[in-house]
Amino acid sequence: MNSKLIMFIIIIQVITGTTLRADIVLPAIFNDHMVLQQKTGAAIWGKATPGNIVEINTSWDSNNYSTRANSDGNWKITVKTPSAGGPYEIIISDGKELKLSNVLIGEVWICSGQSNMAMPMKGFRNEPVIGSNEAIATSKNEYIRLFTVSRDKSLEPLDDLTGQWLECFPENVAEFSATAYFFGKMLQQSLGVPIGLINSSWGGTRIEPWISEQGIKKFDWVTLPDKNQSGDFSQQLPTVLFNAMIRPLTGFSIRGALWYQGESNRNEPVRYTQLMPGLIENWRSEWGINDMPFYYVQIAPFDYGPTGLNSALLREAQLKASTALPNTGMASLMDAGEKDCIHPANKRAAGERLAYLALAKTYGNKGFEYSGPVLKDMTVEGNMVKLTFDHAENGLTTFGKELQNFKIAGGNRRFYQATAFITREGVTLFAPRVANPVAVRYAFDDFVIGELYNTEGLPASSFRTDDWE
Repeated sequence: MNSKLIMFIIIIQVITGTTLRADIVLPAIFNDHMVLQQKTGAAIWGKATPGNIVEINTSWDSNNYSTRANSDGNWKITVKTPSAGGPYEIIISDGKELKLSNVLIGEVWICSGQSNMAMPMKGFRNEPVIGSNEAIATSKNEYIRLFTVSRDKSLEPLDDLTGQWLECFPENVAEFSATAYFFGKMLQQSLGVPIGLINSSWGGTRIEPWISEQGIKKFDWVTLPDKNQSGDFSQQLPTVLFNAMIRPLTGFSIRGALWYQGESNRNEPVRYTQLMPGLIENWRSEWGINDMPFYYVQIAPFDYGPTGLNSALLREAQLKASTALPNTGMASLMDAGEKDCIHPANKRAAGERLAYLALAKTYGNKGFEYSGPVLKDMTVEGNMVKLTFDHAENGLTTFGKELQNFKIAGGNRRFYQATAFITREGVTLFAPRVANPVAVRYAFDDFVIGELYNTEGLPASSFRTDDWE
């Protein structure tokens, strides 16, 4: 377009008082098939012509909401959502209508982490998900919706991301996070309401990139990236995944968050003990939900080889985090690890154990157990050690296996294999070479298959009663 024509258009606009109209533009999280959190004030925002009145009409109550776009064209409206239901329509207009169709009202969860959260239902190459073919084939469900955030990174906070809400059909489920899907399926079956699942994960990433700049500043050993650097940069830099893959979601109303990460931080368990609660507090702050439920999967045992620290120390850090803050919980996979594959095939266990936590602790359902046994007390009588456990009201079991993963140490801090057996009160153990027991460890190795469960079938985490280096 030449300069004379541009000047002519401007003159006509001045004379007629008209301006060029910008169509309403919504962030990617708002599109057909989406799920909005029930019984809340759900924010909807976007772009429009600066100064124009933007109106929203919601079909579930025929309410009209309006606001004026600011000088940059930005607008935001909070709509009141009812109890779960749908499908509904939302009409957004600033003189020209935009319609969102097939919208459900229900429970929305964000699911994040590294490759074990990202692992799709169809599995990775040569790495299967147990039972996936049948689960995919029978997955059609009009009350589950799926949103996968495309991988991205940014040195500055972004306002939008890439992705779209998809219906729960086999071809969509096959590509979606297996852990998140099994979680959502159990929630939908139990609660009988629509479920929205948002998967925002990236394989191999550390925890620091998923924390905002404000949140990461409290850790004095973390160096913020240079925002003026040019060219490509690593997805491992602190804040860069939060900026691109979480921050654009923080205004979207959700019920809670799921997390499956830790393998990439396994050599820094002491710092992870602080970073894990730090991430939870950071996300709660960014969403403005102080008690937002946050449940996560403990990394499964795996043979990391002769270099680096024992990964049981990272599992211990995750176990400690489960009691560091309210409204959190950890799902143990001590029985699901694979010696030579860091991506355990039993993703159903991961997803469903997260669902037990949410159903019990967030939704208040009763009659079932949501945690594996957790050490309560240790008492010493001569050379015998007696352990009692929480979350074992109906007792303990090994499902026919021997207890082979207990060790005992005396004052010399040398651990010896223990003989252990289940009693009515808990577990009793001894080691002939330890006359005066001081400390006990259970399954505290890099790779191990745990054999201690409660009778509900949930495994105990690895644990130790000492804090020796």
